[in-house]
Amino acid sequence: MQSGSDFYPVLIGQSGPLNGERWVIRGPMVIGRGEDCDIMIPDRKISRHHARVQPGNEGIVLEDLNSKNGTHYNGHPLKGSVTLADGDLIQIALAQKFTYLSSDATIPLEFDAPVDADLEKRRLKMDKRSRRVWASGKEIIPPLSVAQFTMLELLYNRDGLVVPREELVKAIWGEEEAYGVSDQALDALVRRLRDRLAEVDKGHEYVITVRGHGIRMDNPQLET
Repeated sequence: MQSGSDFYPVLIGQSGPLNGERWVIRGPMVIGRGEDCDIMIPDRKISRHHARVQPGNEGIVLEDLNSKNGTHYNGHPLKGSVTLADGDLIQIALAQKFTYLSSDATIPLEFDAPVDADLEKRRLKMDKRSRRVWASGKEIIPPLSVAQFTMLELLYNRDGLVVPREELVKAIWGEEEAYGVSDQALDALVRRLRDRLAEVDKGHEYVITVRGHGIRMDNPQLET
C-alpha cells in the first residue's frame, strides 16, 4: 500500500452476486453473508463471517475465518492466511470471485467525486463505482458495508420519496432471503447506517423513518 497517497489496494468482483463491484481496502474488511460484514454476499453457501482482508506488515493479508465451504486463493484452498500479490484471484466458497489489485491507480476511476450538477449542491453525495460516500464534505472511512451502501443508495436515488420497508428488505437481502428477515434486522441496519453517517456529520439526520409507510432520505442542499 502506498502511504500518504490516494492509491489503495482494491478488490473487484469478477463473478457471482457482486460482479463488477469494487471495494477499496483502507483497513480490515470482513467478507461474508452476515449483514454486519464489510462485503456482504447474499448466498447461503457463504458463511456468516467467511474471510477477511486486512493490511499487514508486507501488504494486504487474506485470511479464512474457519468458513464451512472454504476460501480459495489462485485456485488452491487457503489454509490460514496469505499475503496477496497484484492480480491474485480469490474465490469465496463457490459463490463469488474477486480479483485483487495492489493499487486503485491501475483502474481508471470514472468519478473521483459525484459530478451531477444538482447533487454537487447536496449535503450527502455518493459514487457507486468507487463505493464512496461524502457527508457534509467529509468522506466516510472505512467504507460502508454492502448492506449499508445498498440501503443508502436506494434512498438516495428516490430523492426524498418514502421507500417501503418490504422494498428495502428485498433490495438488501434479495428475494429468496427477504421472507426470513425480521423488522428488527432492518431496524438494526438503519441504526448502524445512521451511526456511520453521524461519524462525519452529527448535525443532520439523513435517514428518516416514516411510521407505517417506510423510510426516506433527507438530503438538503448545502448552505451557502
